[in-house]
Amino acid sequence: MKEPILVIMAAGMASRFGALKQVEPITEHGEFIIDFSIYDAIQAGFKKVAFIIKKEDELKFKNAIGKRIQDKIAVEYIFQDINDVPLGYDVPEGRVKPWGTGHAVLCARDVANAPFAVINADDFYGRDAFIKIYNFLKEAEEDERYAMIGYVLENTLSDHGTVTRGVCNVENGYLIDIQEKLNIEKVGDMIRGQDHGQFLKLKPETTVSMNVWGFVPSIFTSIETGFMEFLELNLEDNPLTCEFILTFVISHILKSDRKAVKVLESKDKWFGMTYKEDKPMLIAAIKDLQERGVYPKNLWL
Repeated sequence: MKEPILVIMAAGMASRFGALKQVEPITEHGEFIIDFSIYDAIQAGFKKVAFIIKKEDELKFKNAIGKRIQDKIAVEYIFQDINDVPLGYDVPEGRVKPWGTGHAVLCARDVANAPFAVINADDFYGRDAFIKIYNFLKEAEEDERYAMIGYVLENTLSDHGTVTRGVCNVENGYLIDIQEKLNIEKVGDMIRGQDHGQFLKLKPETTVSMNVWGFVPSIFTSIETGFMEFLELNLEDNPLTCEFILTFVISHILKSDRKAVKVLESKDKWFGMTYKEDKPMLIAAIKDLQERGVYPKNLWL
């Protein structure tokens, strides 16, 4: 069995945060959110990490992140290229927006030749997620069985604005359905979101996806097919901003196999920097974890 690979999606610019937040320091030693994900992944057993980035960000990532971890874990770089589209399709004139998370993962097809986990670069997931997804991947076979780390909705909210989450329907430990809900926020004692412009109430304990996935390479066939279907559906009406997200692919898979995706639940609290105002809370949370001995004061000493 090949060793699992950690694939980190880091090509998206952070429009709401107003900067490339993947390289925004959150500790006195200049560490980033991504450092803690890599550290947790190493503790869980991962021995290789692959960053999906833009070609123009390569030097920045190598200098800021790659060089200080390359003696701890094998490092590879994958470039998400907007021109990487199936034969017979052209990039619409004026399109500059990346194609989305589904396309980002597809760009890893030449590197991810073993069971692999996928995460976002700018989310703090907690070590439990990496342990669970690594253990799943170590046992994964090439039989189109995948996994997702499920988080508790109330543990994934921002105090400073709305968020988008993949709201999951889970039965007997398997993902039955996943739907993106927009503008999720806490209003008093209630959590609400939007679906097709209509407000809906969400239960605090609802399972949501934070883009922690476990796949085997067979997923690339489904992604390639899904990308072509997506382009057929969206290029004519919304050529410049349509976004091919992973949940588009997962939803299609679930229509034919209700046991395709195992849900591994985590009770850890998610932290991120969706908004600039989130940064102080994240810094305080990391400092508390360091003081409790979960992380060393300096990760890479």
